[in-house]
Amino acid sequence: MNLAIRDIRYHLGRFILTSIGLGLLLGVVISMGGIYRGLIADALAILHANKADIWVVQQNTNGPFAESSRIPEDIKYRIRLVPGVAEASPLSFQTIQIERYGKPFRFFLIGYELNSSGGPPEIVAGRDIRQKHYEMVAAQAMGMAIGEKIHLGLHDYTIVGLTGKIVSSSGDPVAYVSLADAQDIQFKKDNDAIRNDRERIGANLATIQSLSPAQGKYLQQNITAITESTHTVNTIVVRLAPGANLHEVQERISRWNHFKPLSDAEQTAILAKGMIEKARMQLGLFRIILLVISAVIISLIIYTSTLDKIKVIATLKLIGAQNRVIVAMILQQSLLMGIIAYGIGYLLILLTYEKFPRRIVLEPFDLQMLFVIVVAICMISSFVGIRKALTVEPAEALGG
Repeated sequence: MNLAIRDIRYHLGRFILTSIGLGLLLGVVISMGGIYRGLIADALAILHANKADIWVVQQNTNGPFAESSRIPEDIKYRIRLVPGVAEASPLSFQTIQIERYGKPFRFFLIGYELNSSGGPPEIVAGRDIRQKHYEMVAAQAMGMAIGEKIHLGLHDYTIVGLTGKIVSSSGDPVAYVSLADAQDIQFKKDNDAIRNDRERIGANLATIQSLSPAQGKYLQQNITAITESTHTVNTIVVRLAPGANLHEVQERISRWNHFKPLSDAEQTAILAKGMIEKARMQLGLFRIILLVISAVIISLIIYTSTLDKIKVIATLKLIGAQNRVIVAMILQQSLLMGIIAYGIGYLLILLTYEKFPRRIVLEPFDLQMLFVIVVAICMISSFVGIRKALTVEPAEALGG
């Protein structure tokens, strides 16, 4: 006869309700671990999709994700001449929020050179971008259909393809356009703004008395051409030739071109540690608090359950039952409660994690470690009930 099972059957309702409550609590713990893993996966999604060896960004910045970075597009030609560089592709990044169907619609827009790296990692429906202007590939999470149009800047863009679950570091779905279109959306001003800027430049030059009208007009044209230029990007992604030395290429780019070349490992450290470090600490703190609460609940349940069985335990001692039988009964109840609660929490998250607004990544190692922690908590929590049971005197079974 298993005393723990018999006692659970006798108090089945209380045991089930307690296990469900603990299961919900452990489900939250599992989800927090998954959210943290999801934050890392989201932060590194674009980085992994590009598979670049070096990210060339503005000097003295940690761009293009952690900080703003702007460099001239034509730098790509100089970088391509660096020994060891197989490919150098400019990319443009920007976050866009517009109104769609009366609701805020937010996504991350990437501009890339056609037939070059930096584009959609895969096409799950439709096709890739073929024309230089007015075509877009959107992530499935944007909820847009092939052939649908979206207005950005001064033009309409047609969805020609859909890509998979790729998001920005903030969790926004990603869309792709050609680099020229992305630069127009980011930097091209409307007609009123252009006219106002030209008048402002002309008025400022007119105050310089040493300039002749012809010189003023010439300067105005050149300044206007510079200020209205959209040939700016956020980064140049570099892929190395086979056998090239990463550190040597970084040193050459840094020395010759006066830009900051960040390796893939350095970008990973910036994104994984710098951008989500506080979120990791906060989620970790909540997980610890919830585990402590779980331990307290299990301890209270086991203790109150032991108090309800005082006469039963005393009777067992009176008929000669050894202490290990009583200890095993309490310990088994505690472990069963924890294991069933863990199973309920895991099943709950397994059925619902895809419906979370942010990505949930369930790592087997995290789940295994949490299971071990839950078992340890159950064993430690049961000591409260065990200690009480061991102090019970056999004579209490004869009391009124």
